[in-house]
Amino acid sequence: MLAVVFRKRYSILYEKLFKRNMMTQLKTSLPRSPGAWLICLGVAQLITERFNPPPGELQAHSSFLLLVFQRFCCLPLLQERRNTDISKMASRGTVKPQSGFNANNDAEVLYKAMKGLGTDEDAILQLLTARSNAQRQEIKAAFKTLHGKDLVDNLKSELGGKFEDLIVALMTPPTMFDVTSLHNAIKGAGTDEKVLIEILASRSPDEVNQIKSLYKQGTTATATGLVVRLCLSASRQLGVQEALIQSDAQALFAAGEQKYGTDEGQFITILGNRSNAHLRRVFEEYMKLSGYQIEESIKRETSGSLEDVLLAVVKCARSVPGYFADTLYNAMKGSGTDDQTLIRVMVTRSEVDMLDIRAEFRKRFATSLHKMIHGDTSGDYRKSLLLLCGGDDA
Repeated sequence: MLAVVFRKRYSILYEKLFKRNMMTQLKTSLPRSPGAWLICLGVAQLITERFNPPPGELQAHSSFLLLVFQRFCCLPLLQERRNTDISKMASRGTVKPQSGFNANNDAEVLYKAMKGLGTDEDAILQLLTARSNAQRQEIKAAFKTLHGKDLVDNLKSELGGKFEDLIVALMTPPTMFDVTSLHNAIKGAGTDEKVLIEILASRSPDEVNQIKSLYKQGTTATATGLVVRLCLSASRQLGVQEALIQSDAQALFAAGEQKYGTDEGQFITILGNRSNAHLRRVFEEYMKLSGYQIEESIKRETSGSLEDVLLAVVKCARSVPGYFADTLYNAMKGSGTDDQTLIRVMVTRSEVDMLDIRAEFRKRFATSLHKMIHGDTSGDYRKSLLLLCGGDDA
């Protein structure tokens, strides 16, 4: 089915690739899974650039091919992550369900905070940052029952700016928030690859299945939407495969440091089909074999978007909290703040592993996450983020 879509919508690139038998050659070196073709298409972008296809045609579809490539590369991380003890990981969040919770009482507090002239922003942020997302959904339902109004619509009308964006994110069910973020990342002229990498590299298998299910219910009919759905159905390998650790390390070494040029397909095949636990063992063996960390080799052997994707895969394999600590730091360092990333990470990780992210942040940088947020934001937006952060690790 994907081949048919590709022929119809990307006929020129299709013709160039298949006339040179590039796709066939790539396909034979990749595992036979629903995602094999998707890897091929991504690598195809890198190859076609070297054969100088018509510039307009390549530029028009490069974001599509890049998206396919990135989607497949990131999905392996989903299979192993948190499978062993999801409940334990969940306990590492800073936001937990409130004991003695009463949705009706909370709905009344919010109603009074928005009633009449003026808005009690402090009451709103103090309440919503102290409830789990599941409890916020109950509050939303209670608000509708008691007052006949949509709570989120009311909040939007009363709040504004980045504070509004943060509160609306808190009120959105996690899977819907991920689906919306993915959709926003791929709509329009460009593609925000870092959002795609971040979400699909860090969610559990169950969460990805929920994203897939909800995405399929949407009305998006673009080729990109189709590809995202197809990618989310790719099968993955689980656990540590002892028999493959040494051969995988050797294959990566042969594909990069030992080779004139780089066999990108080999990097993608291994990093795109192994679990986090398996990859960590491979990275150890690779270091013994080559004398280099895998990140060093990736930086030397690749560039551009391919380098970014592979490094993200490695970071998540080593430590998901570490990956998010780096993401948050990069969102706030220097002049200006990437508020979309800051909101997305703080909201989605607040009930999952924010304590671990804070610890990793403090180990990696000369300041705490709390202090950096405090210095980079202001007002009710800052107050809300600091409550989600949950404390200072100075």
